[in-house]
Amino acid sequence: MADPQTHPGAPAPPENGMRSFVHVLVNTAFANITTSYLWFGLTFWIYLETENVIATGVIGGAYMLFIALFSMFFGTLVDRFRKKAVMAWATLAAFVVFCLDAVFYFLLGEERMVDLTEPWFWIFAVVMLAGAVVEQLRNIALSTTVTLLVPVEKHANANGLVGTVQGLAFLVTSVFSGLSIGFLGMGGTILIALVAIALSLVHLLAIRIPEREIVHAEGQPRWVDVAGGVRAVRLVPGLLTLILFTTLNNLVGGVYMALMDPYGLEMFSVEMWGIWLAVTSTGFIVGGMVIAKVGLGRNPIRTMLLIAAFIGLVGAVFALREWAWLYVAGMWVYMCFVPAVEAAEQTVIQKVTPYEKQGRVFGFAMTFEAASAPITSFLIAPIAQLWVIPYMRLEDGQRRWSWLLGEGDARGIGLVFLVAGVVAVALALSGFLLPAYRTLSKQFTTDGQGAATNEPASSEGLISPVEARAGFDEPATPDHSPER
Repeated sequence: MADPQTHPGAPAPPENGMRSFVHVLVNTAFANITTSYLWFGLTFWIYLETENVIATGVIGGAYMLFIALFSMFFGTLVDRFRKKAVMAWATLAAFVVFCLDAVFYFLLGEERMVDLTEPWFWIFAVVMLAGAVVEQLRNIALSTTVTLLVPVEKHANANGLVGTVQGLAFLVTSVFSGLSIGFLGMGGTILIALVAIALSLVHLLAIRIPEREIVHAEGQPRWVDVAGGVRAVRLVPGLLTLILFTTLNNLVGGVYMALMDPYGLEMFSVEMWGIWLAVTSTGFIVGGMVIAKVGLGRNPIRTMLLIAAFIGLVGAVFALREWAWLYVAGMWVYMCFVPAVEAAEQTVIQKVTPYEKQGRVFGFAMTFEAASAPITSFLIAPIAQLWVIPYMRLEDGQRRWSWLLGEGDARGIGLVFLVAGVVAVALALSGFLLPAYRTLSKQFTTDGQGAATNEPASSEGLISPVEARAGFDEPATPDHSPER
């Protein structure tokens, strides 16, 4: 295994690297708050205007689908250019798109916009979606800056900080989105978002990311380097299975993405639901801080599977009764453990994947993982709206299921949550039986000779003879051009 301090693709972190990483992390969090604030506001607004679960499910599913479609392109951009340039252009593009959407909204007016029989709302939502998706490019770049700026033994802790900041962003977003829609409406929400994203761009331009050269393992990658991403994933035994497991886990997550807000809005006003979302999002902060402090243990993959099973159990029970306190408490516990699953996957990828290919690997993973949630969301929203919810409001449905789910208007959503949680538990526990689990665990915890190692992967250590003959081991070509 190559020395990380001499391998050209994974330079030694600079002396003040952790400080630079914190600046980048805070700026990315602020940008994510802006897009999430706007996106949450759109979801709250359309459900309150239409009370249509299909509309909210389609919006959430389309968001994840667009992320899936563009993630490989985003990953290639991250590998092709300096990280600060990528982040700045992404923020500027999002700002321009949101400006266009604001003009469209104010020209048409809210009354025409909320009529789902006309195309205007869907055009408005898709344009807003485009701005939010472009902003996701920053998250891929952020994952690679962990390798660039943070010592390898602190990667899990840095990824825990990411979870903490994401939780803080969720907290702020939940409160302000609910209050903003409740008191200012969609128009005022858009204007606030425009000011916030402009401020995040100004702050980003003042941050210095010490990245002196860009190293390309196979020369300059193509604009959408799908083949390079696939090769980089296949070079690491078990990594593809890890990504596929997370993809299947996200299939279940699509159920919660489609129905969590409608269920909460059945029990609370939009203002109170925003506040309770903020309360539950403190779970993200707590979970992320715990990881930042203690890490993920010697084998993050084992930690990830155990926590995924526990999360499924929590999701199965937090809507067994239509009790507000049960739902809020269950969501808080649920969110406490979500950062550990995400941090575990990121930590594994950052260690076993060469730095110069990490953008494409993260893009490859996001493509499949993001695509899975909208599939479920698109399926489950119509099923819940047209069949399960009406059935559970009938006398027959209440009589058949009241022993398990109690009584209430939202028992149909409770039944869907229960089934999804049981599936998630079974999926996570089955992961321990896969050969890839043992293979990847061994690779992460040892260097192949039984000695524990914390060194990141190098291209040389992972290239097989077949890929070498195919030109996969060409000398790295540094780009000494000035910082863009």
